[in-house]
Amino acid sequence: MSRVGKKPIPVPAGVEVKSQDGAVKVKGPKGSNEWSLPSGFRLQVESGIATILCEREDPQASALHGLSRALVNNMVLGVTQGWSRTLEIEGMGYKAELKGRNLELQLGYSHPVIFPLPEGIDARCESPTKVIVSGIDRGKVGQVAAIVRGFRPPEPYKGKGIRYEGEIVRRKAGKSAGAA
Repeated sequence: MSRVGKKPIPVPAGVEVKSQDGAVKVKGPKGSNEWSLPSGFRLQVESGIATILCEREDPQASALHGLSRALVNNMVLGVTQGWSRTLEIEGMGYKAELKGRNLELQLGYSHPVIFPLPEGIDARCESPTKVIVSGIDRGKVGQVAAIVRGFRPPEPYKGKGIRYEGEIVRRKAGKSAGAA
């Protein structure tokens, strides 16, 4: 049995968690989210506590039990407080700007990189070198942040590029003088 899967999920006031035909629907102050449970699992909600019940006894079910609990917990946290990832841009002339629903990035290429934000994802630029991606779906927020970081990942020699906040980029030594 999964230890993570057995943990109860606290449901705060103002959040509605429902299970219907294998689909879990979570509705809260920031929006609503939906996900379908794998077969052999069901959601039980009683007096502000939700639990995922497993009806199978195999190793794959144990792994899916913990995953299911974690995903439903992330949905509950997402509709109450939301999720965000912060990206830092480092490099001479590198900057980001939000124009409507498009994130425009100057990353040292001959042209600006324009990234349209998907539905359910918001971004804001605290400064020209700091972008905060936020939304209620943790997976979608992480995926959008990874796509934006992928436009210019940090390089190991000068450290220029887009990195996550707090990410440590291991630096390499440059060329050494050639021995004749």
